[in-house]
Amino acid sequence: MTTATTRPSDRRISPVFVGILAVTAVTGWATWTGFAEQPGVAVFLFVTAAWVVSLCLHEYAHARTALHGGDITVGAKGYLTLNPLKYTHALLSIVLPVVFVIMGGIGLPGGAVFIERSRIRGRWRHSLISAAGPLTNVVFAVVCTAPFWLDTLDGVPADFRFALAFLALLQVTAAILNFLPVPGLDGYGVIEPWLSYSVKRQVEPFAPFGLLFVFALLWVPSVNGAFFDVIDAILRTLGITDVDSYCGQSLYRFWEGSDDFCSVIR
Repeated sequence: MTTATTRPSDRRISPVFVGILAVTAVTGWATWTGFAEQPGVAVFLFVTAAWVVSLCLHEYAHARTALHGGDITVGAKGYLTLNPLKYTHALLSIVLPVVFVIMGGIGLPGGAVFIERSRIRGRWRHSLISAAGPLTNVVFAVVCTAPFWLDTLDGVPADFRFALAFLALLQVTAAILNFLPVPGLDGYGVIEPWLSYSVKRQVEPFAPFGLLFVFALLWVPSVNGAFFDVIDAILRTLGITDVDSYCGQSLYRFWEGSDDFCSVIR
């Protein structure tokens, strides 16, 4: 098997990731029990830590799929340890996505594990490596929304329900943005192996600017409105109402003060 060529230490879960999981668990408990004096602080820490966990899993999925596809170098690079500090660009993979969540409630696609594509044989393998990351966000969104579409919310505290709804919104936005067939994003990586050489050469210079182009478009009010209409429609299909996600974001942005509407329904 391909994994036999990696050392056990290359696949050992990093203490950094374990620490992030611990923060997620403790702040999730604080959100559930109402232990914190300021519930917004607990929600902020819980959602942020869970979001970083999902980013780590996103990058791990790329690396693990690449390992089985033939790139045995991902182990030595530390990508299989789930340590976000091992990523090629920690700023792109972790810091910027967290900043964008804080600023605007958008799940910014994370950035960067370096896959040695020359080691991968077969177009389907290349496509699957690119798809593995955003598919992880899809799975994360399904897990977050399970209590909603399974109708098992009885006994779930309102703050925890709202936090899950907002976290699901982040996962859905991340999945959709990642799957866009724009150079530099995973969606383009899925279709790139099937494009002609001449097309790839023409597109290649634009790859570093693909994400910037997408976010420039999202600043256009009509595009932004249409984008979030799609997000809201998907969340409603998964059982999450506009109130759930709105109050989740309101709690998350605790520094703006409590929303009277959300305070009443809590």
